Amino acid sequence: MKISELAKATQTQAETIRFYEREGLLPQASRTESNYRFYDESSIERLAFIRHCRSLDMALGEIRTLLRFKDAPNDQCGDVNALLDAHIGHVSTRIRELKAMEKTLKVMRLQCRDAQSAKDCGILNELTDAAQRPSPGPKHRGHIQGTHR
Repeated sequence: MKISELAKATQTQAETIRFYEREGLLPQASRTESNYRFYDESSIERLAFIRHCRSLDMALGEIRTLLRFKDAPNDQCGDVNALLDAHIGHVSTRIRELKAMEKTLKVMRLQCRDAQSAKDCGILNELTDAAQRPSPGPKHRGHIQGTHR
């Protein structure tokens, strides 16, 4: 099938498919005589796997590791367990961060209960003031070590 057919079958944009190829998550497609990419049924399954992993907020490096195991079905999966445990830790950290962000936004929302002039808006003033304060830097460390650039 051509890339447009794969895109339609998997509800994935063609550019995303090309990106996954460049990143080595999808094997390079064979080419027709007219230089069109040509995919087989296994591409649908692999792309569905990649997209599902992305929906679980897995980084490309994590997915690459999982695909290596998928491609070597007789290998032991202890590293897969460790990867998932680390990812669960990342998700837990993000949930805590998002809850703290929600609390901050709710407190900020209380600063401007009624519509008024923008110059007197408590939310805009708080956002402006906060932007001027030194940032403590990012709180979370990202995904598993070495999976993000």
